[in-house]
Amino acid sequence: MVKMAKGIKPNAIMPNSNCAACPRLNAFRVKNKSQFPEYFNAPVPSFGPIKAKILIAGLAPGLHGANQTGRPFTGDGAGELLYPTLLKTGMAQGSYLARADDGLELTIARITNAVRCVPPQNKVTGPEIAACNGFLSAEIASMDSLRAIIALGTVAHGAVLSAVGLKKSAFKFAHGAVFELPKGILLADSYHCSRYNTNTGRLTTKMFEDVFNNVLALTNG
Repeated sequence: MVKMAKGIKPNAIMPNSNCAACPRLNAFRVKNKSQFPEYFNAPVPSFGPIKAKILIAGLAPGLHGANQTGRPFTGDGAGELLYPTLLKTGMAQGSYLARADDGLELTIARITNAVRCVPPQNKVTGPEIAACNGFLSAEIASMDSLRAIIALGTVAHGAVLSAVGLKKSAFKFAHGAVFELPKGILLADSYHCSRYNTNTGRLTTKMFEDVFNNVLALTNG
């Protein structure tokens, strides 16, 4: 079992700024602080109200996206699909300008990541997912109004299941699939809104929006 780093309180929903639970990610953070001193370069906090009824779970911060701006999916290609979708479906208000200070607000949604620190080459390891899973578990438990979780990709899907104590083998990831978790919370799957998936046509704007619209319908708007 991977232990939380020293100084992290049980049931915390966010690592401290110098979390050292994952040696590889910690070393990468130190490197980035030297190479990109103007970047956020810390575990990226979730974005959106804790009272939200929909939680969107991604993979991890991007080096020149959330690791730079300090807000999930902000400043990278994935955000160029996610935030317009949130605005179009009424889950957000304002304008997305790819900056943490653009004034955009989430209304009924909250965004988090399976792993809170940027990984080298956008790839996380099993132990890193496990080390961060306690934060995701505590976050889900803290969301009293939570009705549905949208998992962006297989890593997020698996992390959510682990966070609520379920086996991944019982809930196979599939784009557009919806599962019922304990306490009636829904888990909806989508391919990750990465530039790679959109550029290759694996994920279209309509496919992505359909997942969000379906979740809204299932949770009564």
